Amino acid sequence: MSWTPPARKTARYALGELLRDTSDNILLLTATPHKGDPVNFSLFLQLLDSDAYADVRSIREAIDRRRAPFYLRRTKEAMVYFSERRSDGTWAAEKIFTKRITHTVDFQIDGPEFELYREITRFVKRQSARAAAQGDDPRARAVGFLMSLYQRRLASSTYAMRHSLDNRARRLEEGLKKAQELARLAPPDIPDPEEIEEMEENERERLEEMLEAITLAGNAEQIREEIAELCQLARQAQSVEDSDAEAKLSKLKDILHQEGFFGHSDKRLLLFTEFKDTLDYLVENLNAWGFKVGCIHGGMKPGFRNEPGTRLYSEQEFREGAIQVLVATEAAGEGINLQVCHVLFNYDIPWNPNRLEQHMGRIHRYGQRKDCLIFNFVATNTIEGRVLQRLLEKLQEIRDALDDDAVFNVVGEVLPAAHVERILRDYYSGKLGDADLEERLLENVDEGRFRAICQNALEGLAAKKLNLEMLIERRARAQERRVVPETIARFIREAAEYVPLKLKVVEGMPHTFEPARTPPALQRHEREPDWKLSSLASKYPRCSTDRETTEKNNLEWVTPGHSLFDALRRHAFDKAAEVFGKGACFYSLQHEKPSRIDFYRARVVDGLGHVVHERLFAVEISGIGFQPVEHRDRQDAYPTNLKLVEPNMLGNFSPAGPPEQVPAIAAEPEPSAWLHKTALQSFLEETREERLTEVERIAKHVELSLTELLQRADEEIGKANEDKEKGVAGADGRLAQAENRDAELLARRERRRSDLDRQRSLSLQAVERIASVLVLPHPEREAPDLRRMRPNPETEATAMRIVIEHEQAHGRQVYDVHEKNLGYDVTSLDINSGELRLIEVKGLAQSTGTILLTPNERRVAEDRRDCYWLYVVTNCATKPILQEPIKDPARFPWHEVTKVQHYWLEVNTMTKPMMVREDQSLYGGKRL
Repeated sequence: MSWTPPARKTARYALGELLRDTSDNILLLTATPHKGDPVNFSLFLQLLDSDAYADVRSIREAIDRRRAPFYLRRTKEAMVYFSERRSDGTWAAEKIFTKRITHTVDFQIDGPEFELYREITRFVKRQSARAAAQGDDPRARAVGFLMSLYQRRLASSTYAMRHSLDNRARRLEEGLKKAQELARLAPPDIPDPEEIEEMEENERERLEEMLEAITLAGNAEQIREEIAELCQLARQAQSVEDSDAEAKLSKLKDILHQEGFFGHSDKRLLLFTEFKDTLDYLVENLNAWGFKVGCIHGGMKPGFRNEPGTRLYSEQEFREGAIQVLVATEAAGEGINLQVCHVLFNYDIPWNPNRLEQHMGRIHRYGQRKDCLIFNFVATNTIEGRVLQRLLEKLQEIRDALDDDAVFNVVGEVLPAAHVERILRDYYSGKLGDADLEERLLENVDEGRFRAICQNALEGLAAKKLNLEMLIERRARAQERRVVPETIARFIREAAEYVPLKLKVVEGMPHTFEPARTPPALQRHEREPDWKLSSLASKYPRCSTDRETTEKNNLEWVTPGHSLFDALRRHAFDKAAEVFGKGACFYSLQHEKPSRIDFYRARVVDGLGHVVHERLFAVEISGIGFQPVEHRDRQDAYPTNLKLVEPNMLGNFSPAGPPEQVPAIAAEPEPSAWLHKTALQSFLEETREERLTEVERIAKHVELSLTELLQRADEEIGKANEDKEKGVAGADGRLAQAENRDAELLARRERRRSDLDRQRSLSLQAVERIASVLVLPHPEREAPDLRRMRPNPETEATAMRIVIEHEQAHGRQVYDVHEKNLGYDVTSLDINSGELRLIEVKGLAQSTGTILLTPNERRVAEDRRDCYWLYVVTNCATKPILQEPIKDPARFPWHEVTKVQHYWLEVNTMTKPMMVREDQSLYGGKRL
C-alpha cells in the first residue's frame, strides 16, 4: 500500500480508509511502515485513527515516550522462542530466526560471451543516448525503459537476451505495416519505475510489447537498420549458446557440486531469476543434470495443492520433497513458506535491492531451524555486475558494523525501488560517466541512516525489552482457554440437529463433515441487522473445524467467525430462549440438598452505546434463611448460602424431570443485590480501569495532533489577513479557506473530545437473568455402587496437597482451581519452558482402586489432549505416593457408568510403574 498527494491517492489507500470508517476493529500489518519519512508514516497511521495521528508531532511524542496507541513494531531479529532446554539441562531463550549468511558468487565472462556483452552494451548506449536527446517525449522514455530491460536480460542469461532480440526484430517487422496506427493508439503515460518493480514477469512482458509498439513511431529506415542490427546480435547470442560455455551457467554447476547437491536428493534449493526465459533455460539444464525440478512463474495461476501446473502445487511438491530444485521468478517472491529449504541462489541480482530481502524471506521464516545460506551470482567484469557487487558489499559492511540483520529488512526504506535502474539508465544515456556511478549509487547508503531506521524509527514505538515471563503466562492462559476444534465440532454436531441440518461425518479426517444444502432456517439470520459476515452458501463443500486438516486437504474451515458457524450459533440461541425461560432440573451426586443456580448475563456499555465487555455469571443458592449484612447506610437481607460458580458446572450433572414436589429453594428471591456487590461492581471497575488507560493515551495524542493543526490554521489566517490588508491578490480566498479549515478543525476536536468523554463513561446495562436450574440430589446416590463414586474429602485433600507440593518442588507456578469445575483440579506452568499442564487429581485411600471421571472431566481430557494430565496419588490413608503422571489419559478405554454418565478405570499399583487395567472388569459387583 502506498500514499501520494490527495490528487493521486492510491486505490488501496482509499480502501484502507473505507475499512477504517466501516469496521468495528481493524488490524493492519506491514513489514516496512516508516521508510525514514515521518510524514509518510503518519499517513499510514491515520488509517488506524485519523485524529490521533493527524500530525507528525504525535508520532515524535510517542517515540520519545516509547508508548503509542494502536501501534507496535517488532523486527525478526528481536523475536525469540520462549525458553527451551539446552543439552546441558539449562534453559535459555533462543532466537526464533536463524542467521542469514550471504556469499557473493563472482565470475567473469570472456571470449565470445564478453564480445556479445560489449556489442549489446554499445547498442543500448547508442539507442539510449538517441532517446535522451528527445527529452521527455513518451516514445523516447519507452526506448529508455526498453534498453534497460535488454541490459537486465543480458545479465540474466544469453538465452533470455536472444529471445528478447528475436522478439523485438519480429515485432518491428510486423509493426512496420501499421506503425502509424500503433503510434495513434499508444497510451500517453509510461509506468513509473516503482510501478515496474511491483510487476510480475508476465506483466513485464506485456509492458515490453507495449514499449516496443510505442517506439515504432520512428521512420521506416531507422526501423530497418535496427532490425538488421538486432538480427546480427541475435545470431551472435545463438553462437554463444551453441558453444555451451556460458560462464554463469558453468558457475552454477560448480556451486551445486561444491554445496553437495549432486548425489544428495534430500537437499533442496530455491533458485530465483528475474525472467521467464531464463527460468525455462535453467529448468532445461537442471533436468539434464539429473535434478527433479519444479517452477513458479507469473503465468501460473495460484490454484490448489492437488492441481498440477499451479503455484500451490509446485510449492507443495517442493515442501514434500517430490522436487529438489524450485526455480522461480518474482511470482514466488512473496506469500509462500519454504522453510523446509535453507539454501537460496539469486541467479540474477534484482535491481531493486528490497527484492533480496523478499527472496530471503521465503526460507528465512518462522520454523526455519538452520542458518540460511544465500548465494548471489555477480559478473564482476560488467558495468551492472560491478554496480550490484559494490552495493552488496556496502550493505554487508553496514550489517557487520551494526551487527544487525535488520539492515536487510530496511534496505527498501533507504533506497527507492528504482534507484539502481535510474542510475544505470542515466549511465547508458551518457548522463553519467564511469567515475560517477559509485558515488551516485551509494550516496544514501550510509551507516548512520541505517542505524537510525533500524534502532530508532522502526522500533521507537515499541518497548525494547520483552517481559518473557508475562508473555509465557499469557500464552499459557490462552492455551488453557482456547476454543479447540473438538469443542467446535461438538457444538456444530449438536446444534445442527435443532435446525435440522444433516451432516455426513467423513471418516479418517478429524472433525470433518459434509453438510447438506443450507436450509432457509439458517439463511434468514443473514438478513438480521447486526449480521456482518459474508452470505451463507447454498451448499458448503466438505468442512472441518481443524485448521491443519483443512489446509492439508483443501477443505472449508468452519470456526467462530465463519458464516455457517454463526448462523448455527444464532439459531441455537433462538431455539434455547424459550427453554431458558422455563428452566431445567438436574441430578447431582455431589449435592446433599436441593439448590438453585441462576445464570446472569452482564454487559458494560460506554456512553456511545458500545458494548465494552460482556460476561456470564452463575450464582448457586443452596440454603434458605436470611442474615443481615451491612451495606452502605442500610440493612439488606441476603440468603445465607450464596456462592459464585462456574457456568460450565452443569456438565457434571444428569438431566432430570421436574420433581413431584418443588423444593422451597426454587421460590427464593433473586440474589441481585448480592451479585452486584460481590461480582458485578468489581467487573465494572476492572473494565473501567482498562478502558480509561486506553482512552487517556488516545486522548493525549488527539490533543497533540489537532492542536498542532489548529495552530497552523491560525498562522495561515494571520498571514492571509496581512496579505489582505496589503491588497495581495487572492488573499480573500486564502483567508476564507483558512477560516473554514480552522472552524472544521475546532469542530473536529470538540467532537472527538465529546466522544472520548462518552467512552470514559461506563455503566452496567442489560444485567438479566437468562435461566435458572434446579439441582437435586441424585435419587440413587446412597446406593452402594454410586456411593463409591462420591469422592472422599479427606482423600481428595491429601491428593491435592501431594500434587501441589510436587509441582512446586519442580519450580512450576501452581494454581488450585478444583472448586471452579473446569474439568481439572490444578493448573501448573513451567515459566522457563512455557509448558502448561491441566492436571486432574485423583486420590486412592489404598494402593489399588477405581479412578472415576465426571462427564466434564472426560470431555476436557478429550479436547485438551496436548496439555491434560492425570495425577494419581495412592495410599492416601497412610503414606501417600504420587504415581507416574499420565499425559493424555483420554487415550485409555474408560468405561461408562450408565446410571450417572461417569467413567471409570481400574488401577493396579501393586507393581511399578503404575499399571492401568484395560480389560473389561466388574464395577460394584455388576458388569456395566
